[in-house]
Amino acid sequence: MEDQQKNLFLVIALTLAIIIGFQVFVEPYFQKAKPPQPQTTQSTQTTTATPAPAAPGAAPTAGGAAAPAAKTRAEVLAESPRIPIETPRLHGSISLLGARLDDLTLATYHETVDPKSPEITLLSPSGSAEPYFIEVGWTAAGKSVPVPTAETRWTATEPGALTPEHPITLTWNNGQGLTFTRKIAVDTNYVFTVTQTVANAGSEPVTLTPYGLVSRAGTPPVSPSYLLHEGPIGVFDGTLKDSIKYAELKPNEPQKFTSTGGWLGFTDKYWLTVLIPEQKEKLNASFRWTGDPQLQRYQADFVADPETVPPGGSLSTEDRVFAGAKEVKLLDQYEAKLGFPKFDRAIDFGWFYWITKPIFLTLDFFYSKIGNFGLAIMLLTLSIKIIFFPLANRSYRAMSKMKLLQPEIAKLREKFGEDKAKLNQEVMALYKRVGANPMAGCLPIFIQIPVFFSLYKVLYVTIEMRHAPFYGWIHDLSAPDPTTWLNLFGLFSFNPAPYAPHFLMLGAWPLIMGCTMFLQQKLNPAPADPVQAKMMMALPLVFTFMLSQFPAGLVIYWSWNNTLSIIQQWVIMHRAGAA
Repeated sequence: MEDQQKNLFLVIALTLAIIIGFQVFVEPYFQKAKPPQPQTTQSTQTTTATPAPAAPGAAPTAGGAAAPAAKTRAEVLAESPRIPIETPRLHGSISLLGARLDDLTLATYHETVDPKSPEITLLSPSGSAEPYFIEVGWTAAGKSVPVPTAETRWTATEPGALTPEHPITLTWNNGQGLTFTRKIAVDTNYVFTVTQTVANAGSEPVTLTPYGLVSRAGTPPVSPSYLLHEGPIGVFDGTLKDSIKYAELKPNEPQKFTSTGGWLGFTDKYWLTVLIPEQKEKLNASFRWTGDPQLQRYQADFVADPETVPPGGSLSTEDRVFAGAKEVKLLDQYEAKLGFPKFDRAIDFGWFYWITKPIFLTLDFFYSKIGNFGLAIMLLTLSIKIIFFPLANRSYRAMSKMKLLQPEIAKLREKFGEDKAKLNQEVMALYKRVGANPMAGCLPIFIQIPVFFSLYKVLYVTIEMRHAPFYGWIHDLSAPDPTTWLNLFGLFSFNPAPYAPHFLMLGAWPLIMGCTMFLQQKLNPAPADPVQAKMMMALPLVFTFMLSQFPAGLVIYWSWNNTLSIIQQWVIMHRAGAA
């Protein structure tokens, strides 16, 4: 029975080590493999930005190529008259040529922890190095009815920037009796509302089909971790589709969906760009890759049912666009107030959503009270310890009894030698006589593992953790500890990163974690098998190297959890006379 307990400890510890080791050392190399389609290259010729004609029941394929190498994003933006976008969270502009949403930066997020670093660029116009834009409009497949395109020159009805207090209205007349009006409003965060109206002053009815699309050129770099989905995403008839990868899209073979309402677009680790049509609208949606060998262009699009505009009549549609940061509370708010279905699932909380999101909400609550996510992690750890205090107490008492029984078990080993059956029988009788449960010592590990992985997920996918500082040298809890023992933790200005493997860049917090894990091991009953004992004592060293490249917040959690466990375990074992 004792051997079974030791083996169980060993299996659990080694399994966790293998999982973490695979995540750190092996998985990135598989994920970095090139996708089957050609790699992104910049086009050296300027192509038309006019959408390709749409097939019946399909959205047009957005045109626009990458700019020549000498052309900057700023130069492309200067080529056409634009209406500025000025909100507390967004900066950018809308071109009067095409009226696409194609220039957007995030005012409150920066590329580095330095608040003076450039704002995150989300959307860029056709003709820039990485076009990424949103387009809504109408198609009139099968008839020669002029409709707005990317080359259409719209007219603003009144001057001024687009702000939360000041929507803009654009108009265009097709010269054949149809007047198209596009009103664009924006809230104080990341949602645009686009209301399109078509008025028919002609003598014949006209049938038009509303559509919307999100187009991005070039295969964006994605996270090497299997824990996170980046790429096409959508909710169709209440079902989340978040497993389609860029590499899985094939030329001329779009992945199609039908739905009533929903939303679709592209997700990055922290950013989201999606279309949200009217939720009562029946849609034909798709994700596609154009197969252009010079410029990989991905598109998420939808078309609604055709509608007829009678002579003297008009029709309107209202679509929304989310383009911004995936903040948990904000997505929850949009889901509740505007009816965006499963909008919080744009954040990849994973299969264990039911535990991962509550852990984040608890962390966020603590953060709102104390103002530091590092302290919030420590407070969360303390709260979990308090919740499971009775369970852990029973476990540590059982481990104390096990430790006190070590001399008796050693005598039994000497007495029965190689007779394993008799030895196990006598050991089990000894456990029963003193009321020791060898399996109880496994409980702390079982409790810690789901919390560990859920917290890892929270640190990895939530933007609230991005660039969240702790104290001292930790300026970003979602990034590894930046210090290393190779330059005595910054005492010398020498940067060893170009010369040393990343797993040797042990920071201060991973070493603290390793020390606390070693101390906790010393409190546990030592396996009688010398080989097992050496393997168990080597685990703190193995984990120190493995966790050195994990987010600093996770290492702080593990260190603090070990410290609390050591205190609790020592007090119990001391009272039992086992320490």
